[in-house]
Amino acid sequence: MIAKGDMPSMNEKAPEGQKPEGGSFRVLIVDDSMFIAKQLGQIFTSEGFEVAGTAADGAQGVEKYKEMHPTIDLVTMDITMPVMDGVSALEKILEFDKNACVIMVSALGKEDVVKKCLLMGAKSYIVKPLDRKKVLERVISVLKR
Repeated sequence: MIAKGDMPSMNEKAPEGQKPEGGSFRVLIVDDSMFIAKQLGQIFTSEGFEVAGTAADGAQGVEKYKEMHPTIDLVTMDITMPVMDGVSALEKILEFDKNACVIMVSALGKEDVVKKCLLMGAKSYIVKPLDRKKVLERVISVLKR
């Protein structure tokens, strides 16, 4: 009997969360919804990304980004949060690190805010409800630029 490990699959590919030079892309998830943060975390870890941290509001997100800089490769940033919203947090992160890779996470109907964020320097956006395939497509296209 042939075991799975005996024959390599031609379709096997490296997990998307792995850097070409080795190691995992490190992600900071900033979202006040524990459900969304957990869902994003599961999507990322299933593809080999490392979730380096999570924050429940923009102020925490900015602080964590500063603490972990320059080891963070990507930030997912919710737009609507208490204490400090995602737009303000994006602005503060970009003031600190103009090369920060931030992807905004938005509910439908926030197109004007998303446009503003993209003009400010966000690299892309993800629309809720989250679709695993679309999340990974957006994240990978941004990281491979």
